[in-house]
Amino acid sequence: MIRVVLPQHLRTLALVDGEVRLDVGGVVSVRSVLDALESRYPMLQGTIRDHVTLRRRAFLRFFACQEDISHEPPDAALPDAVARGEEPLLVIGAIAGG
Repeated sequence: MIRVVLPQHLRTLALVDGEVRLDVGGVVSVRSVLDALESRYPMLQGTIRDHVTLRRRAFLRFFACQEDISHEPPDAALPDAVARGEEPLLVIGAIAGG
């Protein structure tokens, strides 16, 4: 069971409280987790990654085991602790302003 922590605005959109738990088959990667997340919560399609290119939205970051993995290839395997459900995959909204 993969644990995913979403920013508040995406939790509100998906109508969930706290962590999301997903079953992900095969290699556990950012792509496979997001595919499972968007399949279960179709209202999130296009919010985390672009509809066409499937690239991460500019103001969202991914963290696993306290490491920023936002620029890793989307098919790279996530750390074992995330794949085993011991640590969550964090989707963090970036803060920008001036």
